[in-house]
Amino acid sequence: MTTVSITETTEPNGSVEKRTRRGGVILTDRMCEQRVTERIKKYDRKARGLYADMIPAGVTTFYFKFTDRMTGKQPSKWLGVYNPETFRVEHARSVVYALKARLGNGENIAEDLRLQKVLKTKRGRTVDDIIAERIDWMKTKVKKPDGEMRPRIESWETVASHLRRFLSPRLGKKLATEVTKQDIATLSNDIVAGKFGKPSVSNARHMRKAASGLFNWAAEAGRDYVTASPCINLPKLDPEHPRTRVLSEDEIRIFWHGLDRADLPWDRRTRLALKFELVTMLRSRELLGAHRDELFDLDGTHARFDVPLKRVKKRRVIQQPLPSLAVEIIREALTSDDQGYVFESPVYPGQPLHRKAMADALRGTMNEKCKGKTKTPGLCELLGLKRFTPHDLRRTAATLAGDLGFDDAWIAKCLDHAASKKAEVMVPTVTGKVYNHSKRMKEKRAVLDGIAAELRRIVGTVDAGLREAA
Repeated sequence: MTTVSITETTEPNGSVEKRTRRGGVILTDRMCEQRVTERIKKYDRKARGLYADMIPAGVTTFYFKFTDRMTGKQPSKWLGVYNPETFRVEHARSVVYALKARLGNGENIAEDLRLQKVLKTKRGRTVDDIIAERIDWMKTKVKKPDGEMRPRIESWETVASHLRRFLSPRLGKKLATEVTKQDIATLSNDIVAGKFGKPSVSNARHMRKAASGLFNWAAEAGRDYVTASPCINLPKLDPEHPRTRVLSEDEIRIFWHGLDRADLPWDRRTRLALKFELVTMLRSRELLGAHRDELFDLDGTHARFDVPLKRVKKRRVIQQPLPSLAVEIIREALTSDDQGYVFESPVYPGQPLHRKAMADALRGTMNEKCKGKTKTPGLCELLGLKRFTPHDLRRTAATLAGDLGFDDAWIAKCLDHAASKKAEVMVPTVTGKVYNHSKRMKEKRAVLDGIAAELRRIVGTVDAGLREAA
C-alpha cells in the first residue's frame, strides 16, 4: 500500500499524524488568492498529499506528493493552476482522491510520471537537434555485406547537405513536434520558386526525401521525438524532364580527337577517363576508383573490370567486360608498374581522381571572384561543343548500342540497370534480386565490343590487334 507524505517539516521522533497536524491547514479558495512576499507551500489537512505552491507573482499551483514504493522517494505530481472559475481547491481535492484510488489499486503513478518527463524532454527537441543526431547516426560506421566498416548510410553527406541547406535555415529553430505538412509544402514550393538559389524541382524532391527520412527516423520507437511524420500526402511536384543529350557522330569525332590535343589545360588521365566512360558505359564513381587489382586478363581474350560493391550505386559487384579499345585506354593510363590506380590524381599521387574531376573538365571551373566567368575553360567550350555531362556519355553509348540492334535487356545489363521486361514478358523483381545472379557476361561483351567497333568507325581508328596482324 502506498503511503502519503503531506508536509515538508520533520520531527526526529514524530509520526506522520503529528507532522500532518503541525504542518497542515485546511486549504480554501480565499487562502489561494492571498498575496505572499515569498514562495511558500501549504499542505491540505483534508486531502493528505495535496499542497498549494504560492509565489509572489500571485500564482498558486496545486501538486500531489506521494511516496514511490519502488524507490522510496517522494515525487510531486503537478495537478493544475488555481483558477476561481475553472480549477478551485475542491477540484484539486477530487483529483487527489482519484489518484489515491489508483495508488490503492497498485498502479505505479511514479513510473507514469517519469515517462511523461522523458517524453516531454524528447518532444522539446528542435529540428536542428534531430538533424544533428540523424547525421551522427547516418555516418556511424557499421559492417557491410563485403565485410568492410563503412557509414550506415553511405550517401550521408548528400542527405546532410539537403537537410542543412534547405530544412535547417527555415525550420531549424522550430520544435520538431510543431512542424506541419504545410511547413514542408511551403518550403518545397519556395525551392521550386527559386528562393533558395536556382529554381529546382529536383532540389525540392531531394529535400522532401531527406526530410521524410529524418521525421520517420525521429518517430521510431525508442526515439519518439515526434508522433508522426509531416511529410505525408504532400502536393505532387511537377515531373522532372529526363535529360536527352546524346552526342552525334560528328560530336563524338570532335570530342575523341580533341581529347588527344596537347594544348588543352586538363590532364591526360582525366581525358582518358572520359573516353573510358564512353567505351565501357560505367558511371563516373565506378570507373574513377579503378585499381590495378580490379583488372583481369588484360592480355587475353576475356579482359574484365570488377567494380566492388562499395562504389556501385545499387551496392552489388559489377563485372564489366573490357573491349580492346578500353584495354588500350587502360594501358596508356598506367604509366608505371608502381601505379595502383588507373586514373591517378595528378595532384595527390597514390590517390584516384576526384569524383567531380570529369564533370569539371567538361564544364570548366568557375571564378569565385567574378561570378558567371570561368577560371579554366571546359573541354566543351574549348572544342566548340554544346555542353554535356559525363553521364551523357553513358546515354550516348547506350544509344549507339540500340542503333546497332542490341536487345534493351542486354544494354540494361551493361548500364547496371534492373531489366523488368524482356520480349514484352514481365519478370518478377525477386528473380533478379534473389535467384538469378548471372552476370550475363556473353551478352554484355557482345554489346560493348559492338560499341567499341562503332566508335572506331566513327573516329577513324583501327584496332591495335588488327594493326599488328596486318
